[in-house]
Parts: sequence; structure tokens; C-alpha cells
Amino acid sequence: MRLDMTRLRLIGPIVENEINQSRIPGAVVAVGLGDDAQYLQAFGYAQNRQGISRPMTVDTLFDLASLTKVVATLPVVLSLIDDGELRLADPVALFLPEFRIGDKSSVTVRHLLTHTAGLIAHRPFHALYETRDEILSAIRNDPLVAKPGEAVQYSDLGFILLGEIIREVTGEPLDKVARKRVFDPLGMPQTQFCPPSSLQNNIAATENGKVGVVHDENAEALLGVSGHAGLFSTAEDLVTYVQMWLGYKGPVLSQAVRRTAVQNQTPGLSGCRGLGLVCRFDSYDHMGDLWPLSAVGHTGFTGTSLAFDPVSSLWMIILTNDVHYGREQRAVIRLRGRLHNVVGSAIVTP
Repeated sequence: MRLDMTRLRLIGPIVENEINQSRIPGAVVAVGLGDDAQYLQAFGYAQNRQGISRPMTVDTLFDLASLTKVVATLPVVLSLIDDGELRLADPVALFLPEFRIGDKSSVTVRHLLTHTAGLIAHRPFHALYETRDEILSAIRNDPLVAKPGEAVQYSDLGFILLGEIIREVTGEPLDKVARKRVFDPLGMPQTQFCPPSSLQNNIAATENGKVGVVHDENAEALLGVSGHAGLFSTAEDLVTYVQMWLGYKGPVLSQAVRRTAVQNQTPGLSGCRGLGLVCRFDSYDHMGDLWPLSAVGHTGFTGTSLAFDPVSSLWMIILTNDVHYGREQRAVIRLRGRLHNVVGSAIVTP
């Protein structure tokens, strides 16, 4: 398999038109096969409001939003499974005593990873409580809205709880564990929670001029480190990360746990989910109409996404600061599908 570079060059005009129409401020797009990055380009602006204009570069840091779930929390959990510290079938109650009552007692690590725990999708804890400890206590005690295992309901709460399980198992917070187990071993030096102010000029602005402070309000109230949001990274580091999933970087995760994670874990339910990852035809599938059926991926609310196919080794990363112009427009949702269609149409097989 190879990619038709003539078709990949269609990416630029599509992105530039979105920028010229003020639908997005800017973007960085990367596409490749295996360890070969065949396309990497920056467009537009990292910041372009209130009299401040900074150009986008290929090494701009982005607030990854919910990509935190699959770039930090997921690989740490999977590494703990590799090391025999966790099982998918482990009840959450084994680590968090608030889950020892009622239906919550049957919630497992697998349920949290596949968004089938019966947790509510989101709640504005930042507006309801004052301290980090109060928020985490409220999340641990939040009631289920469905029976575990009966439906797919995408939930930030599940990955916040996974971050707490990581702390209970390792004795350290998620940011330190992810650095030790994932980012440093892979060589992802720019990937971090709570970037210092010295990096501000190299960070894409999100809504209301936020730069270097996590966009998600609950994550901000949790002091910038949470299992569901808070991570910042660059296209180059994310290329390294997806190449790990394809077996070209490591060793961080075993072949066995990677193979398990990309399989549909929710057959017959209301969504198609691997472990953390989105499979084709899930309602959150952003991979357009032409990508392989074996591909998986994830998105982030700020305008970020990644996708890769473990069979063909095709991958694509799209980083935008879509919410910089406000969270109502969400032009990136349609843009993702269009750009993935271009890449899908570029696939040439013997």
C-alpha cells in the first residue's frame, strides 16, 4: 500500500479555505504510513484575536482536550495491565470504596475504558464545588444513570476515575506516571500537563484567549491534571505516539494489549468502542467515509484528533484550535471528515 501524494496535496486548499472563511484560526495536519511521515504542514494562526496574531508552526503546542484520555490515561492503564497490576475485570470498588454500593459495585475497569459504566456524560463540577478534593469526592459518589454494561454513554467521569485508580495503584498522580511510563520512554518531550509560562508563545490559544491553561473547566478546577483532559502536545510527539500503536516505537505497550485495545469491546450495544479508542461507525467516529474498517481514533473538544489503522499502518493527526473563535461554530467536525476522505482516497493498493 502507498499514498498518492497528488491527492494529499488537496489537504492544504481545504484547510486554507476554512481559515480564510474564519471558521478555524489554524491547524497542523500530519499523515503517514507506519514510520514514514509523508505529510506535515502548519496553516494559519495559533492565536488570532483581540489584536494578537501569532502564526501556527508544526511545533505549536495544543490543548489536546479529550485526546488526554487516549494519549495519557489509556496507555498508563494498559501498561499496568501488561505489568499484572490491573485486570480489565477488576471492580472499581477494589480501588475506590465509593463503588461498593448498589449497581456501582459491578462497575469494572473495562466498563470505564469502554464508556459502558452507566455514568453521566458530564456535570459542571467546577461550578458546584470549590476545591479539587471536593470535586473528586463528588465524582466518586455520583450516581449511575444506567446499569453497567447495558449501553455506551461517552463520559468524562469514567476517565477521571481511571486517573484516580492510577493514583491508587501506583501511589503517584497521573502526570508523573504518564511521564515515566509513556512520554519519556517513547521520546515525547513536548507532551505535558500544565505547561510553564515560558512556553506561552508556542501554545495555540483556545477560547477567550486562554493560552497554556486547559480549556475544559472541570480539568482546570482539578488544577490542570485529570484523566479526561489537561494534556498539551505537538504534532511531532503525537506522530511518535501513534507509531507506537503500530509497532514502530517502543517498548511501552505489549503487542497483546495493543491488539486487545483496538478490538470492538461493545458488540450489540449502542456504540462501537475499543479500550478507550473509537472504532468505525461509532457515533463519535470522525474518520470519514473511506478509511479502513479496522481503523480507530479519538477526538478532543478543542479541535484535535488522531486516527490510525493497525492493519495497514495508515495514520492521521489533525490539530486545530477550533474553539478559539468560540465553541458554538464547531467547524472542525465537518472538516475532519473531509480531510479523512482525502486521505482515504489517496490509498493505493497493489
